[in-house]
Amino acid sequence: QVQLQESGGGSVQSGGSLRLSCIVSGYTDINYSIAWFRQAPGKQREGVAAIDANPRAIYAASVEGRFTISRDNDKNTAWLQMNSLEPEDTAMYFCATADRVHVETLFAGRLRTIKWGRGLQVAVSS
Repeated sequence: QVQLQESGGGSVQSGGSLRLSCIVSGYTDINYSIAWFRQAPGKQREGVAAIDANPRAIYAASVEGRFTISRDNDKNTAWLQMNSLEPEDTAMYFCATADRVHVETLFAGRLRTIKWGRGLQVAVSS
């Protein structure tokens, strides 16, 4: 059974940084993709960044150049380093994973086989 354990998040002032972590367990190999999504109050969930085992990463346009997704296959862990945070980045952030899919497919967020974390609150004040 695939499980996700998220950590990090919190409150920061505009321009600050935070790092989110996601430990993935239950896979038998590294051929899975990991992504971060976020959902702000009153808004739809959106993909933030995704990475596969190569690793190859993709980003939402709104975070490109500010956020970096990375992973360590030996540690089954992925991180989302968030720099130059803005109030618009305030949201609940969710780690997600799917097995043997392209990052674009996971990033779209519609696969029924996606496993989701419980979410972390990120609050950025101006």
